[in-house]
Amino acid sequence: MIKRILVIFLIITGAYIAMNYLFEGNGVNFSKGEDSAKVSNDIENISIDISSVRTAIIPEDRDDIRAELKGKGTVSVDKNGDDIEVTVKRKGFFSFNWFEQNKTSLTIYIPEDYDKNMEIELGSGEIVFKGASIDNPMKLKSLALDIGSGSMELKNMDVETFDHSSSSGEVEINSLTAETGTFNVSSGSVKVQDFSGKLDAEVSSGELEIQMDELKDAISLNVSSGDIELDLPDNADFTLNGKISSGDISTDFQLKNKQETDNRLSGEHGNGKHEIDADVSSGDIEIF
Repeated sequence: MIKRILVIFLIITGAYIAMNYLFEGNGVNFSKGEDSAKVSNDIENISIDISSVRTAIIPEDRDDIRAELKGKGTVSVDKNGDDIEVTVKRKGFFSFNWFEQNKTSLTIYIPEDYDKNMEIELGSGEIVFKGASIDNPMKLKSLALDIGSGSMELKNMDVETFDHSSSSGEVEINSLTAETGTFNVSSGSVKVQDFSGKLDAEVSSGELEIQMDELKDAISLNVSSGDIELDLPDNADFTLNGKISSGDISTDFQLKNKQETDNRLSGEHGNGKHEIDADVSSGDIEIF
């Protein structure tokens, strides 16, 4: 009796895998590999929600958003009111396609002159998003990133508001100008080169490295666990206000009016124009 049940189970499982292969694997494929939607003047937001896909977002001279999926799955570009949503669905045995592991890639073409809001949510996989150059960056009103795991490379961006949240994975950012930049890192690694703007960073675990060519605004750093490294230009003008519960705040800068105790570090560099508030409950903040 047990053997008969086992045989029936194996037959059903085998049939399921075979059908999955036929319709979602390398056999007959009825999935949609490309889609597009025109970006009219009333579009206020572009949202991209992907997982387990290698993705490139490419700004170019066009008036629509076009998504092209190579591999098995379905890509959708849907207009809902003032929002355009790009999503990818991948089906397979237990929601995972064994036949297409690590082979699916997505290219999203967007108008280079789109200048409103964008949201990117990455469950896993990889994303590369680059503006044309440092002198000709992608300009947006706001850019929000929610990284669950995987990796992201972001380059040549000029935004009013930047909001980054990551719970795992690795993120590399190069040449980011923002009126306000917010980083919330609960795990993983975030490395930022050539950041400009007001900065608010909170690390509950993991690592955050930020380098600035010029200090132009206030900075707030909060570490409950993990590490923050802040690389400032030698001529940076700031006033440091550091509070330490556990862990450490250190700096290579020679501070005027320096006050240092077990739970405080304060002082000025240059004319002291910009406030740097640093709070460590556990972990480390290094300013150099």
